[in-house]
Amino acid sequence: MISAVVMPEPNAPLEVRTFARPELEPGAVLLKTLGSEVCGTDAHLWKGQLAGVPYPIIPGHVSVGKIAAIGTAHTPADVPRDVSGTPLEVGQTVTFLDVYGTCGRCWYCTVGHATTRCPSRKVYGVTLSADEGLLGGWSEYIYLRPGVHVIPLPTGLDWRAFLAGGCGMPTALHAVTLGEIAFGDTVVVQGAGPVGLCAAVLAQLRGAGQVIVVGGPQLRLETATRFGADAVIDIGTTSAEERLAAVREATGGRGADVTIEATGAPAAVPEGMRLTRDAGRYVIVGQYTDAGSTTINPHLDLNQKHLEIRGCWGSDVGHMYRAVQVMARYRQLFPWTALISAEYTLDQAQNALEDVAAQRVVKALIVP
Repeated sequence: MISAVVMPEPNAPLEVRTFARPELEPGAVLLKTLGSEVCGTDAHLWKGQLAGVPYPIIPGHVSVGKIAAIGTAHTPADVPRDVSGTPLEVGQTVTFLDVYGTCGRCWYCTVGHATTRCPSRKVYGVTLSADEGLLGGWSEYIYLRPGVHVIPLPTGLDWRAFLAGGCGMPTALHAVTLGEIAFGDTVVVQGAGPVGLCAAVLAQLRGAGQVIVVGGPQLRLETATRFGADAVIDIGTTSAEERLAAVREATGGRGADVTIEATGAPAAVPEGMRLTRDAGRYVIVGQYTDAGSTTINPHLDLNQKHLEIRGCWGSDVGHMYRAVQVMARYRQLFPWTALISAEYTLDQAQNALEDVAAQRVVKALIVP
């Protein structure tokens, strides 16, 4: 039997349940879980803040495992391959895109080139039920259905180092790409969680001349400084007016060339618009769930500023693949594993979830 953590319903205690070892269909892969992240999405799931979740679920949407078994292939099309087209082998250490079932045929997939909006998409650990099997990472094993996008970890990239970025790295990579950061730009990142910290790192790699992180608590701001932020501003000890004055002082009175919102707090959005210079660019990536409304002045905050705003929701397989390559290439420059505050067993998953929800940690991992 296989043990896995189950979230039975919103606001209910997590449970450890046992599941039978699955029979593998052609093209399927069974992973022995090495680790799975605990992120803000898991806290939202626990609080019932995401729509369309088929509770009970096995949480854990970004994970790493070692291939334990591969379904018997009856035809060449049944052979599971990685995203480069190379056949997978037992013993490989891999990660995978949590999004499953993107159709490749709808308007968003084919014309809009926005696969994150495909109506057929499902997500491991989020919108796949535990009643369907081992479809989440907080488990001793993970069942990868045929067609799941699998990405081997390059030699030299420790699996813990990759999970230190977790879903935050591909999400931040998507946001930073949309931000079109140019050499010498001043970049303000709102939010010092995993997405914000990864965005601050990627902004440096894009050639930013100055990176300012606005957020909290102190543990996360200290991490931002360790990972190269030029300045940090604590939202717990400053007012919005003081933060605006500090950013303008650092930018010759103009404001940031590019601002990336990664907070999840609606009130951060109008503030971020004001932190950005006239004719600057504002990327909103943190509003993944509906946390409520906020108010802007369309004339002062948007139109008169000639501000460009881009929404960024989730990531696709290209972002995940590039995140793996970036973390492997720059593993000597950035101590990725320093982002990991604590590791938890399956029996300690409730503690992990509560620590993430309370922002007592930067990154937490479930290690079965």
